Amino acid sequence: MTTLAICISALFASGADDPKFVPDKQGLIPIERNIVNLTNAERARYGLPALEVCPNLLRSARNHAAWMTRNQALQHTSQPVAENIAMGQQSSREALQSWMSSPGHRSNILNPGYRRIGAAAYRTAGGTIFWCQQFLH
Repeated sequence: MTTLAICISALFASGADDPKFVPDKQGLIPIERNIVNLTNAERARYGLPALEVCPNLLRSARNHAAWMTRNQALQHTSQPVAENIAMGQQSSREALQSWMSSPGHRSNILNPGYRRIGAAAYRTAGGTIFWCQQFLH
């Protein structure tokens, strides 16, 4: 619970995408919900099913986005999950457009075998946002 509180505090402080901090029934704050919704909209365009938010992937994505922010490093995890990361985009839409323009990231988003997702974003004190999406079957 402490980790979640830290994640929530950091995300709220960022103000990214939506200044209001109101977790939804899945525990997602607005910026995370935006990432998931935009990802699922892209999948729908290609006739793919929506991804389901997985609490473990959500926690993992939050932890990794926080780690990248603390270390000012854009680096993939060594976990056995598919992962999209990015930095510098100022909105969920920009992050998703960036991923969709990259063949590897795009293939993660449009992989028909994936069913679950976790997503997070953290802003540094200087304003740089680190983004993370993780996917599982």
